[in-house]
Amino acid sequence: MNSEQLDGFDRKILALLQQDARLTNNELSAKVNLSPSQCSRRRQRLEDEGYVRGYRAVLDRERLGFPLVNIITVTLSTHNRDNARHFARLLERLPEVQEAHALTGEMDYILKVVTPDLRSLADFVNGVLLPHDSVQHVKTAIVLETLKETNALPLDT
Repeated sequence: MNSEQLDGFDRKILALLQQDARLTNNELSAKVNLSPSQCSRRRQRLEDEGYVRGYRAVLDRERLGFPLVNIITVTLSTHNRDNARHFARLLERLPEVQEAHALTGEMDYILKVVTPDLRSLADFVNGVLLPHDSVQHVKTAIVLETLKETNALPLDT
């Protein structure tokens, strides 16, 4: 099933789950105007078909000691498949990297990295990224203010 085959009820269920994944089938049914059993079957199908990949808690990074958000661009030393794989393996081991995207254009990757302070950012850049043999150049920017942050998709409901 592709997204064009989702009906209005499916889209509404997905939109509501994005807002609050803890909704029970009874709560969903009241908001979607379907019976709890229909909501349960639809929810299970959406999960089974991979539209819902998982559920997670959204933690307060500042309260947990990670007030700095850093955007880091990385240029690889050579552009070949092995070097890219080598860099990807590095990123998999780094819990402070929240997002990593391969890019077109001037930079090869852009990373979203959280750190507790500037010293930790310096240690991350100078002790982890720059010494790695796949990395040629690193550029950092510290986020001053987050205006919008979401993982919610713009579903038409």
